[in-house]
Amino acid sequence: MGYKVGPPKRFQGIGRVRKPEKLRKRPFFRSLRGFSFSALFILVSVADSLAAVRFVICGVGHIGRRHAALVARHPGAELVALIDSQPELAAGLGAEFPGVPFFSSLDDYLAHGPAADVLTVATPNGQHAQQAIRGLRAGLHVVVEKPLALRKSDAEDIVHTALQTGRFVFGVMQNRYSPPAAWLKQVVDEGRLGQVFLVQLNCFWNRDERYYTPGSWHGTRANDGGTLFTQFSHFVDLLYWVFGDITNISARFRDFTHAHLTEFEDSGLVTFDLLRGGSGTLQYSTAVWDRNLESSLTVVAERGSIRLGGQYMDKVDYCHLQDYTLPTLPPTNPANQYGAYQGSAANHVHVIDNVVATIQKRGFATTNALEGLKVVEIIERIYSLK
Repeated sequence: MGYKVGPPKRFQGIGRVRKPEKLRKRPFFRSLRGFSFSALFILVSVADSLAAVRFVICGVGHIGRRHAALVARHPGAELVALIDSQPELAAGLGAEFPGVPFFSSLDDYLAHGPAADVLTVATPNGQHAQQAIRGLRAGLHVVVEKPLALRKSDAEDIVHTALQTGRFVFGVMQNRYSPPAAWLKQVVDEGRLGQVFLVQLNCFWNRDERYYTPGSWHGTRANDGGTLFTQFSHFVDLLYWVFGDITNISARFRDFTHAHLTEFEDSGLVTFDLLRGGSGTLQYSTAVWDRNLESSLTVVAERGSIRLGGQYMDKVDYCHLQDYTLPTLPPTNPANQYGAYQGSAANHVHVIDNVVATIQKRGFATTNALEGLKVVEIIERIYSLK
């Protein structure tokens, strides 16, 4: 929607409106000779649109608290409410975020809470779809932590509701902002690799009893969904984002160390073909002893080879391309720290930046519900082979 040319409503009906020719005789307005008054009013309207974007965070565990802290510090955002089903968190959150009200359910907030522009859904995976749809129907834009949903049909419901309500849905795919990932995307899009022959994605992390604690939603089919959804959906997203869709999938699954901890496998071997040509493999496991080993992506192509490595694909281990020199990349943010274990890159500030810029009409969404849906659909196709 464009900006209306003309004075904002707050300038209308206030006192007597002076004629433009009389105003221009004053010193200040003489300095604006040649300046379009319509342009001035457009600039005022643009400035009005840059009001702080108001966020409410639903689910204030590890990652939800990070969202809350980033929003609270963001110059273009305002944290207006926190929601969590554990009332014992209220006191600590009140000390950390003074003056921000706490609600024990999304329904309670929607009935009694302050107005907001954005609902951030950072609850257990199995609750994402229902809460995102509830927020959209209440007129809120929605930020959904990964995964968008645990079923393709639920993700489709989110997309349809967003279209019906005219609201944005932002997927949290923060690994795209890591300099090595963004660089790889650019190299592929520019055609520097030529035909891609082979892609190998390895995700080897540790998740043991320190993570799968008794009574937690982690490890359950209903709220966790599986290792590919909770631990490695970011890397499935990178695979899709850079190389496109996959087909001809085959898979084997094993449970080496988690039979007493989870309701699903801890490891898998997946092979596939790329729709654009070439083939690939995905090997993943959370049975690594004590700490994360790696998340790596190796590409063998017509004009060279590339390998991204590190614990969360945070560095370029190898780059040998025809007529190309690897540029110096910006440093990668450290991994998210969760006590005894680490997660993916701490790039959530870029997600908040993009949400604020998009809603303030200063930019465009860099992730959307359709991409989040596609990641869910790919994982669902892999898991259907169990």
